[in-house]
Amino acid sequence: MLPARAKVNLWLKVVGRRPDGFHLLDSLVAFTDLADEIEVAPASDLSLQIVGPGAASLEGDSDNLVLKAARLLAGRAGVAPRAALRLTKRIPVAAGLGGGSADAAAALLALIELWRIAMPQEELFDLAATLGADVPMCLVGRPALASGIGERLAPAPALPACAILLVNPGVALPTPAVFGARQGSFSAALPIGDGWQDLGDFARDLARRGNDLTEAAISLRPEVADVLARLQRSDGAAHAAMSGSGATCFALYGTIEEAQRAASLLPASWWWHAGRLV
Repeated sequence: MLPARAKVNLWLKVVGRRPDGFHLLDSLVAFTDLADEIEVAPASDLSLQIVGPGAASLEGDSDNLVLKAARLLAGRAGVAPRAALRLTKRIPVAAGLGGGSADAAAALLALIELWRIAMPQEELFDLAATLGADVPMCLVGRPALASGIGERLAPAPALPACAILLVNPGVALPTPAVFGARQGSFSAALPIGDGWQDLGDFARDLARRGNDLTEAAISLRPEVADVLARLQRSDGAAHAAMSGSGATCFALYGTIEEAQRAASLLPASWWWHAGRLV
């Protein structure tokens, strides 16, 4: 069983656009203790069972990213695509948390072991990138500075210890729609220092950078503005922002208890997770 951890963009700057239409990014990516789980077992064909609290959101998806990853890996390695995969789904879908990419990355790692594939890391990352820009960073699974369309990764400075509260108002926001709604000029990537002294120093730097997709997301889903306002007003919140293309937002706190108290005041219909960065 392998965890597929939720990804959080602690900042996200849109710094340009390639001729093929893909946007160029500058982002600090981290991972949380919220995770889906992937299990694999030998089988006579390829199948996927989806269970867990988020399973209903994937009903009718006969060719999701996990199956695409399995078929792509089998084709590249020259093996028969035979495995029974089981996905326990906890990360909300289309929520800016990279759940599908994390699932695909975990499936690749699990199937490499099951099928006993010897694949150089560079080839694996190239393969992962064909599934989506977020899949390579989910393969890394640790804090990283992402550039290009998200496929260029460099180790991030150590993050200060903190708790994180993830909140989604129960709406989906497809990434292409958010980028399509974005207006205005591109940002400049800001230089990175040696690291952050503490949570306060970290929060000030995050606030200076922000998320360039926030206004576009709010134009499509005004609920995002309500989530951000509640998080920013919550006791103990050092910083609050939207993750990725939304609609999930996050706030950082000094302790889990502060994050849980803030969560207890949210509307009952909203999804949330109080945990830690890993």
